[in-house]
Amino acid sequence: MRSTTTFSILFWIYAKRTKNNLAPLYARITVDGKKLNISLKRRIDIQLWNPQKQRIKGTGKNARDHNQYLDEVHSNLFQCYQELRAEGRRITPQIIKSKFVGDAKVVHYTIKDIIEYHNAKMFHKLHHNTSRLYLISQKYILLFLKKEYKMDNIELSELDYQFILNFENFLRGHTPRHYQKKIGNNAVMKHIQRLRRMVTLAYQIEWIDKDPFRKFKQKLVPTHRGFLTAKELKDLEELNIDSERLKTVRDMFIFSCYTGISYADLMLLTKQSVVLGVDESYWIITKRQKTGNAVKIPLLSKALDLIRCYMDDKRSVINGTLFPKISNQKLNAYLKEIAQPAGIQKNLTFHMARHTFATTVTLTNGVPIETISKMLGHTKLATTQIYAKVIERKVSDDMQLLREKLEVDIEVGVPD
Repeated sequence: MRSTTTFSILFWIYAKRTKNNLAPLYARITVDGKKLNISLKRRIDIQLWNPQKQRIKGTGKNARDHNQYLDEVHSNLFQCYQELRAEGRRITPQIIKSKFVGDAKVVHYTIKDIIEYHNAKMFHKLHHNTSRLYLISQKYILLFLKKEYKMDNIELSELDYQFILNFENFLRGHTPRHYQKKIGNNAVMKHIQRLRRMVTLAYQIEWIDKDPFRKFKQKLVPTHRGFLTAKELKDLEELNIDSERLKTVRDMFIFSCYTGISYADLMLLTKQSVVLGVDESYWIITKRQKTGNAVKIPLLSKALDLIRCYMDDKRSVINGTLFPKISNQKLNAYLKEIAQPAGIQKNLTFHMARHTFATTVTLTNGVPIETISKMLGHTKLATTQIYAKVIERKVSDDMQLLREKLEVDIEVGVPD
């Protein structure tokens, strides 16, 4: 993007609004092709106006007074432009006009103002992981301003549809230092979504009088939620592992496959999390760290066996947790070491265990999706229904039950 701007000033009379041979006088400022008219609150005799020189004809006192005023306006407008350049601010016709008319009562809030306000007012309501993602998005916003606009800040009133599209294009072409490839589509949309929420907040508290996102539509691409098949899960369970480190990681993954517990929630489980349920069997009762939603999960025998195996492990006892504590990064790295000898070709991550619980362990075995949604701690059933879309075997089984109920003989084959 260009770091310099083109700027011009034109004086003109609005001939169509002539009354008694007098027409209103205007100054038109143009910045990079964008124009804005400023009423000078004076009316000029159209017979005395020289459009080529943009001045009043003659040498009389009336002409001298008007022409002197136009010289002063020209000088002041140009000075406003020069001062904005010297300050390194974005230059637009509206900003020059605001500076020229000297509307000191108007507070020109900036993108940094809303970032600071948002973080101060909203971060205590957000999970720390969500707050961290906002900080990343805010870093990209400021980096975008610096690289594309050669600015450190921008007034919120200057945000428009084109600004949003430019930010989207910047994100799609940007390769983060910690990443080996460009930002994916859905991640780009998430960054824009966070900018949108901050701008919407500015609109709601009347820092701006229009919403620049009103025409923008997100373009999310449906993602495939990976999970292990019954065979892959069985192979992983039966894998002979000599390394205590890898065996612990495998067992924690298997525990999540049979409970649907996420990594963050697993790390917080204690002996107090295991209680006798209404059916006199053991349940996990906790809250999702991400949403605060209650989670109540009846324990299957395999999950209960793993709890008994690790609850007295010295690594668990030190932290007062059911399982040893390990960082998510290391856990996922160790899972990569386990995948190959287990014959799993998928990109094995700990979150895949949660998906496996929702699909292979529960949904495929006939557990109602409403029950699965409760156990996963989902706020909306629609979130859980995503898993149902990937279980073709479940669809087949359901249709087979329907066939049996209707007692319809369906012959498979090509008709004669």
